[in-house]
Amino acid sequence: MEITPIAYFRSPFGTKFGIPRQAGLVEGLRGRIVFEPGFRSAEAIRGLEGFDYIWLVWGFSENPRSSFKATVRPPRLGGNERVGVFASRSPFRPNSLGLSSVRLDSIDLDAKGPDGKPVGPVLEVLGADLMDGTPIYDIKPYVEYSDSHPGVRSGFVDSRSWESLEVVFPEGCVNPGIDLDVLRSVLELDPRPGYHDDPNKTYGMTFEGFDIRFRVEGKTLFVTGIEKKS
Repeated sequence: MEITPIAYFRSPFGTKFGIPRQAGLVEGLRGRIVFEPGFRSAEAIRGLEGFDYIWLVWGFSENPRSSFKATVRPPRLGGNERVGVFASRSPFRPNSLGLSSVRLDSIDLDAKGPDGKPVGPVLEVLGADLMDGTPIYDIKPYVEYSDSHPGVRSGFVDSRSWESLEVVFPEGCVNPGIDLDVLRSVLELDPRPGYHDDPNKTYGMTFEGFDIRFRVEGKTLFVTGIEKKS
């Protein structure tokens, strides 16, 4: 079976580093779904405005498929313990497909691209875990009566909770033109690989067109720089 992207995702993240490891962890994180020309149809999304959440089927475009590996090391387990690939949400999968539930914030039927040409309808969503340019292969509405299963077991996730970091911005930091509240929520999740713990190492990530630099000491993340990408 051959599948073709129906849309591409527009995200504050220019690279995969720093993206929340699951959808919904940063509720205020905004993104846009821009359909490919052949799928830009208001009729194709008729009725979607009645749903609060949608499912996205997408591709791990920055993780090219390689030889099959039966086990992976989830960050939730510190990056050291292994579980079966099909018992994880690892991006390194046989078919490189991802699945995310995101909140549908609004639909812009008259959206225009950077060149001023119509690109609508565009779906404005919240809480996605996708980088900029991610191909989207399908969209389905989230239906509570069948998609929600409260109180069920979640394997190793039940016994390993995330510990949020305290985020400290540089003294006198002036908002350079990005959403610092959302950035703080992203950094609180600790973007580093699970097996990294070097207080002297400076990490970098791209967010809303800015280079964000930081280091982590204990349970505190210190932002050391926010610079506009040239």
